[in-house]
Amino acid sequence: MTTKSGSTSEDCRRAPPRELAVRIPPGTYPVEIAWTAGPYEFFGEHFDGVACAATRLRISDDPVVGWEMGLGVDDDIDRLQPGEQIRFHSDANVGCFADAGAWTALTTPFRTYVDGEPAPRDSEQLPGWCERVTDESQQADLVTFTAESGGVVWLGRTRTGDVAVIVVTSGMPGGKA
Repeated sequence: MTTKSGSTSEDCRRAPPRELAVRIPPGTYPVEIAWTAGPYEFFGEHFDGVACAATRLRISDDPVVGWEMGLGVDDDIDRLQPGEQIRFHSDANVGCFADAGAWTALTTPFRTYVDGEPAPRDSEQLPGWCERVTDESQQADLVTFTAESGGVVWLGRTRTGDVAVIVVTSGMPGGKA
């Protein structure tokens, strides 16, 4: 399975999704979300809030012994300065995990508009403001999650070098997996 991540909003109609360069074996994998809670200020008003800090696609239960940035197929690491990270952008603060081979079918419900408004879609609402779209013909799913623009994708590797987890931080500069 190749994995794509990207916005499932209007951005989906304009820009191609960010396809990760790493390949994941076909299978069913749990998506887990880490939440953070606390007070924050927005335009001078104070709120108590809960936010998604990171989302993890757990590929195996093997221990992670090292982390690396999850590069996209089109990422050019030669342009990075020391200490810089490749960050993703989402104008809708939504990310997703999906099978790259089924990307067009899985994202069609998010790209369908009627009179300029998103059309109703046949999807499953999941906890934590997540959503799943399934394409039975390709035996593939797309799962959305909160992902603020500016996040980083991290790969957790096992002792043998296999990818055990893919973690998407949610727009927090300096956030670590």
